Amino acid sequence: MKFRSVIFLTVLILLIDQVFKIWIKTSFYLGEEKLIIGSWFRLHFIENEGMAYGWKLGGEWGKLILTLFRLFAVVFGTYYLRQIIKQGYHKGFIICATLIYAGAIGNLIDSMFYGLIFENSGDIFNPYISKIFPENGGYAGFLHGRVVDMLYFPIIREAHFPAWFPIWGGEDFEFFRPVFNIADASISIGVLTILLFQKRFFDRKKKETHPTVETNSTVNDEVQVL
Repeated sequence: MKFRSVIFLTVLILLIDQVFKIWIKTSFYLGEEKLIIGSWFRLHFIENEGMAYGWKLGGEWGKLILTLFRLFAVVFGTYYLRQIIKQGYHKGFIICATLIYAGAIGNLIDSMFYGLIFENSGDIFNPYISKIFPENGGYAGFLHGRVVDMLYFPIIREAHFPAWFPIWGGEDFEFFRPVFNIADASISIGVLTILLFQKRFFDRKKKETHPTVETNSTVNDEVQVL
């Protein structure tokens, strides 16, 4: 697999991710939800300051550390992808690594620039649509933007753990609760596929070598080898 193929796949994922995020940011107010397929696939606009699926690393310093970590991961990822291509790794592994790489860049773009180019989004109590490049500037500084999430799959809702269930007995249960984006999905697909097919991706069988015996004897038509 060539590096230009990796670049093409990365750009494709980034375009889909960013177009979708910008559309959501400029068309939905914060907390707005629309049904897409039945009741189990919805677009639900939220923003988070942390990691994938809304996990957080607290405070402004936590946000800064997380963004810088993403930046480092992207720089290292560029080097790593070049190396695994040169070393002839399995094509499937390279594709998975590219998915993770593209997803990291997608969320990094939000963290680095969205605070500069967007205003704060209105919510269900004060609904208005966020503008891009507002006259009064963005809602946050460089590296402090919030990641836009919108994909929501509540396949099982309003369920409850039975009282006898350990730890969560009697509590409400929902599957799948997290709201995520295309970049998160790209990272998750890449990681899960590597875990499922790691034996195939990393199984480099050594070629069988046959020992040779050196001899000073000459072999001709008159010599019979028994």
